[in-house]
Amino acid sequence: MEVLDLVVLAVFLGGTVWLGLSRTSGQTTVADYFTTNRRAPWAVVMASIVATETSTVTLVSLPGYAFSNDLTFLQLVFGYLVGRALVTVFLIPAYFRGRYLTAYQVLTERFGGNVGRLAATIFLGTRTLADGFRLFGTGLVLAAVILTVPGATSLATTVAPTLDSTTAILVASVVLLGTITISYTYFGGMSAVLWTDVLQLIVYVGGSLVAAILLLNLIPGGWREVVETGSAAGRFQLFDFSWDPNRSYTFWSGLIGGACLTVSTHGTDQLIVQRYLCSRSSQAASRALMWSGVVVLGQFILFLLIGVMLYVYYTGYAPNTLDMLSVGGELRTDRLFPTFIVTQLPTGFRGLMVAAIFAAGMSTLSSSLNASASSTVADFYLPATGNRRSAPHYLRVARRSTVVWGLLQIIVAVAAIRISDRIVDEVLG
Repeated sequence: MEVLDLVVLAVFLGGTVWLGLSRTSGQTTVADYFTTNRRAPWAVVMASIVATETSTVTLVSLPGYAFSNDLTFLQLVFGYLVGRALVTVFLIPAYFRGRYLTAYQVLTERFGGNVGRLAATIFLGTRTLADGFRLFGTGLVLAAVILTVPGATSLATTVAPTLDSTTAILVASVVLLGTITISYTYFGGMSAVLWTDVLQLIVYVGGSLVAAILLLNLIPGGWREVVETGSAAGRFQLFDFSWDPNRSYTFWSGLIGGACLTVSTHGTDQLIVQRYLCSRSSQAASRALMWSGVVVLGQFILFLLIGVMLYVYYTGYAPNTLDMLSVGGELRTDRLFPTFIVTQLPTGFRGLMVAAIFAAGMSTLSSSLNASASSTVADFYLPATGNRRSAPHYLRVARRSTVVWGLLQIIVAVAAIRISDRIVDEVLG
């Protein structure tokens, strides 16, 4: 990467921290810190839902799916919309019948403390492990960027002589990203998470649009050639009404599976439910959730069309690249979009797209930290202390919990480096 790319990336990271730190005013209670005291505009909540459920893996893997297959993945999104409708009718109203901070307080009120604490414990454990690995994945991207900087390898060897330079840079990348995310989440709370999610959504969708336009310009026949070549190869197939259980994406599996998955993730998971609790009313929360489905559909269309354009470009004009991305005769489609970004985008735009990948990853991580801290305080600490301590005390505990969960995710990510040496070698080697 060139100096301009690094400047663009640094501006994005610095801007994210600044935006998060600017949201610290007016926080006097845990309700302010965890739910903005239900003052967030529905459009901001909507953007945050989209950014939170879109990870780095989504941005990288969907173009690869369309490259090798077609557009049938979109059938799953139709199920997402059905699931969202069910959540708005049956679950969101229940979250606004009290001044709840977490989804699990509703379970506690209805089924008792043991059930609520069990659900919260499962959430905290699985969320920490999952997002620790997501931090590891985002750290891989930053490490790949750092390795392009002259002198980075020798500096890593000097600073950490007991580690090989690649591992040292990856550990530093994980710690840096984790620290940045902890910092703005610690100070700004949920308000910082929501507004940085808005920024990150704009960056990764905008960056993807720019990449799509530049990719289209590299294809001599433009959009007409994309349609003709893609259609001839079956890449524009959208619906599959087969009942064959061996097929991965059919209309029926997408509709039923997508709906069930969404009811689970968007109806009961604190990571998403916390966003509803930031809304001014159940109607506003429902509006945010339904419109988030529309935006998710739009961005998935964009990511998949990028995959079709990559198919037309690489098979027609850069077939040698496909050979380079094959391992054991099998094409690694998840590397196609990152490879295009690094090798074909102009200086400056590369930095923007790397920032977009970071945006997708950091939005999920910051959401996870605040959601984990809210569950710790609301589901465990408040009941244990009988809610008898002062508001400033609980606010301090909330912030400290954010740091603790952030450090735990960093530990998981660093541990993932050790147990995923083969992945590290393949990606950074």
